[in-house]
Amino acid sequence: MATLQELADLVQGEVIGDPDLIIQGVSEIQPGKPGTITFLSDPKYRKYLLSTKASAIVLSDDIEIGVLSVIRVENPALAFSRIMKQFSQPPSRISGIHPTAVVESDVKLGENVSIGPNVVIEKEAKIGDEVSIEALSYVGQNSIIGNHSVLKAHVAIYHDCVVGQNVLIHSGTVVGSDGFGYVTDKGIHHKVPQIGRVVVEDNVEIGSNCSIDRGTIGDTVIGEGSKIDNLVHIAHNVELGKGCFMTGQVGVAGSSKIGDYVAFGGQVGVSDHVEIGDHTRLAAKTGVTKSLPGGKTYAGMPAREIQKKNRADALTYRLPELVKKIKTLEEEIKKLKGDL
Repeated sequence: MATLQELADLVQGEVIGDPDLIIQGVSEIQPGKPGTITFLSDPKYRKYLLSTKASAIVLSDDIEIGVLSVIRVENPALAFSRIMKQFSQPPSRISGIHPTAVVESDVKLGENVSIGPNVVIEKEAKIGDEVSIEALSYVGQNSIIGNHSVLKAHVAIYHDCVVGQNVLIHSGTVVGSDGFGYVTDKGIHHKVPQIGRVVVEDNVEIGSNCSIDRGTIGDTVIGEGSKIDNLVHIAHNVELGKGCFMTGQVGVAGSSKIGDYVAFGGQVGVSDHVEIGDHTRLAAKTGVTKSLPGGKTYAGMPAREIQKKNRADALTYRLPELVKKIKTLEEEIKKLKGDL
């Protein structure tokens, strides 16, 4: 519970309305709940300004005020996320090692760690301060988990991997599985040893049921601050830059290099050994088969600049009409030839 003014101070916003209004939680703008605060950042939800039952709203400077008390900020979505954190109650965290956990004697444990039921931590691993490893997770030999990182239940970190600080990895994800490397000789596929590592840099979040393969010789790298959605596969020796967004079901093939702040729509596929420049945006289901310059938006299979893709799509939609016109012209030409 907090006053509207206290929340405004938290997000460095301006109160318009009753600063002493008591806010007991958060709600969606529609229908909203009395005693809560909501937000508006997408213009298509403006129609709910007069009908929401919320008691206050977070708005940007360019939106007209309705009848609600308001906190004005430059970025409503960011401000509201901070307000949500203020009201959220994360599950309680108990420090210490659960009696069913298996932690090898030479594992280096930081201060105030939380090791859950049936966790296995292999020899010579290093676990930083304030790390939480939840039930049934696994940390392999020589792997490192940085300070303040969280492994949710059923996470597997294979041997010799590095997870940085403030990293969150959700359930079912595997970090350090073997890359898909084989040499075929006389009809037999011979496995290539995968002896590299995975390095996950600081402030990364990885969703559930992802697979990040270790490098064949060098490292697979997930850049600082990148956010990866559920069901993503990143193959061996991929280098993912900092601040990237990857939404669900993206697949990146081996040895590709992704720049900084690249955004992937759902089900994007990236071929092996390609480079994607900084600040590239890839629309959903884009297929990247060759290297792409940065700073542009691409779509389609194969990937091309989205304006070209849209123009091609527009022509495709006109094909039935064009075919009909061609048939009409052919009939007219045939008739003219007959008249001649």
